[in-house]
Amino acid sequence: MTENGNGLPVLTAKDFTSDQEVRWCPGCGDYAILAAVQKFMPELGLPRERIVFISGIGCAARFPYYMQTYGMHSIHGRAPAIATGLALSRQDLSVWVVTGDGDALSIGGNHLIHALRRNVNLKILLFNNQIYGLTKGQYSPTSPLGTVNKTTPMGSLDWPFNPVALALGAEATFVGRSIDTDRAHLTEVLRRAYAHPGAAFVEIYQNCNVYNDGAFDAVREDKENRIRLEHGKPIRFGAEEERGVRLRPDGSAELVEGIAEEELLVHDEHAETPSLASALARLSHTPHGPTPIGIFRDVERPVYDRLMDDQLARAREEQGEGDLAELLHAGDTWTIS
Repeated sequence: MTENGNGLPVLTAKDFTSDQEVRWCPGCGDYAILAAVQKFMPELGLPRERIVFISGIGCAARFPYYMQTYGMHSIHGRAPAIATGLALSRQDLSVWVVTGDGDALSIGGNHLIHALRRNVNLKILLFNNQIYGLTKGQYSPTSPLGTVNKTTPMGSLDWPFNPVALALGAEATFVGRSIDTDRAHLTEVLRRAYAHPGAAFVEIYQNCNVYNDGAFDAVREDKENRIRLEHGKPIRFGAEEERGVRLRPDGSAELVEGIAEEELLVHDEHAETPSLASALARLSHTPHGPTPIGIFRDVERPVYDRLMDDQLARAREEQGEGDLAELLHAGDTWTIS
């Protein structure tokens, strides 16, 4: 740690690296995400004691151990609920939730969607590897239909969640997607998520090289399949940007090639309704081909903690300061001898 001209500490990635041994399987995509986050954290310009990482259960949930910040390894699926309480009571903190596709979308699905719809000031990073890794390879809520493994030896019958589409359906005000191996892109998405007032949801494709290796190779290894979303620009992709995305009359999106630029869909991440973003999210339900990455939606809506502050201030103005002791002894009371 060094000091700048004002005598304030200037943090580096090393300052955000804890002394705990990182215990993920060799080659896990979590390593790349951890390195990207640690390198990005100094950009916040915040002291480490004002940053908190809260996780649930799963491989991704070990994240708080490896960050030299405050953190909490909580219970399965409940990280958004616990983080909500912290964000509302300590608005001076930058609160981050780290979760996996199983933790967030199975037992934690209810907590996730309500944190998003309420627009709580949280930054939620969902590591999606389409499998339960910590418990040794069972199918997860994002595993493709027909997935064969220990718990589904004849193939999964469950239609998988699309995390981005789910977040948009929950009226999330910020929704993004990135890839574990693309540090530059991931860092930019993290930067945008932090700057967003309110709930920010980021899905990160993360390879589990032990139980679901290569699930995202079509996008991780073949950059021509990455449909990079850029606000205000026609959506193009391919080696020479020869392909693009067009909107059908029914409102869905389709991949096209060799058509005039004016026919292409122009990305608008600030659109009031999530309709266009939802159409883009459904271009690739599971990434076996061209897949959008970037910011799907970034809109402003009142943030929950500020609404709460306004309501409390209004109550104090109209009713005066409350007396807790008087409230507890109001109405029918009795004494136990």
